[in-house]
Amino acid sequence: MARIGGGGGGEFNGYRRWHEADSVPPCDVQIVTSDGQSIPAHSCVLASASAVLERMLERPGRAIQILGVPSDAVLAFVQFLYSSTREGEEEAMERHGVQLLALAHKYRVGWLKRASEAGVAARLTPERVADALKIAKLCDAPRLFHRCLRLAAKDFSAVQTSDGWRFVRRHDPALELEFLQLLQDAQQRKTKWKRDRAAQEVYQQLSEAMDCLQHIFTEGCGCAYVGPTAGGDHASRRSKGPPCTRFATCEGLRRLMRHFAPCAKKLAPGGCLHCKRMWQLLRLHAAVCDRSDQSCKVPLCNQLRARMQMEEKVDKTWRLLVKKVKIARVMSSLANTKMPDIVVKSRSKYRGRR
Repeated sequence: MARIGGGGGGEFNGYRRWHEADSVPPCDVQIVTSDGQSIPAHSCVLASASAVLERMLERPGRAIQILGVPSDAVLAFVQFLYSSTREGEEEAMERHGVQLLALAHKYRVGWLKRASEAGVAARLTPERVADALKIAKLCDAPRLFHRCLRLAAKDFSAVQTSDGWRFVRRHDPALELEFLQLLQDAQQRKTKWKRDRAAQEVYQQLSEAMDCLQHIFTEGCGCAYVGPTAGGDHASRRSKGPPCTRFATCEGLRRLMRHFAPCAKKLAPGGCLHCKRMWQLLRLHAAVCDRSDQSCKVPLCNQLRARMQMEEKVDKTWRLLVKKVKIARVMSSLANTKMPDIVVKSRSKYRGRR
């Protein structure tokens, strides 16, 4: 039976120091690998590092068999148990990451399992996804499993051409089905997230339009005069109000207003698309306006609000739209609220400690 020792190249000095120190007792247990090699070790170190190894040491005999992985991986595993630091971890993870994950899971070495899982996930490629997926399932490694999902969703064509994926398709159809279902669920969540984000942007734009309507007719927009002059032409003089911070939205509303007032098609059958849009904005403003004292200066606000209160049936879609726009206005108001100085200092202090 061949004996292998503490490795070279300067890695895992903790293991070498244990064997080279004068005051340390001699090795009292041998670890036997699959190819028949023997690794000397101390039972006290193994027992303190792993409860599973501690129970194995209670059996008769002073030999422990660690089978199923190369002897180099077993030696790296033992060296990790001896070392109190992570010296040499990068090279060991590069060479034996998967085997270390399996051994750490089997012998319940939690810190090594977490380090091995992170190391395998960091070095994952599309060609290795299928193999890593099987290891993640066998070793209960959720971080590695989700990393496989993200990488496969990003480049599934490369995963499909790998030998590992072809092996899974031939010999483990249950794992293939589960993985494909998870990919589909992830894609559906991503699509839903994009759809919800697009809808939220629309609600935010409508909320901004409501604020601009209030701003134009209450404060007076600081960009340009709204409406025709006495001669019938549209003036471009500045108003006396404060400068507009939402020029694009205000400009779009001004154009709709200039079109809405003289348009002859707004009462014709079929109507005018631009007038319908302006009418919907005015109706939406009346629904979200919180001024109940008849002081709102936006045209038709009070009349439209009274009409909506008299309506017995309100469209569910319209009611949902009004609710979403109200929420968007509240969130926008909270986002623009200035935080107290003490809160700002506390956040900066907390971030500096992280």
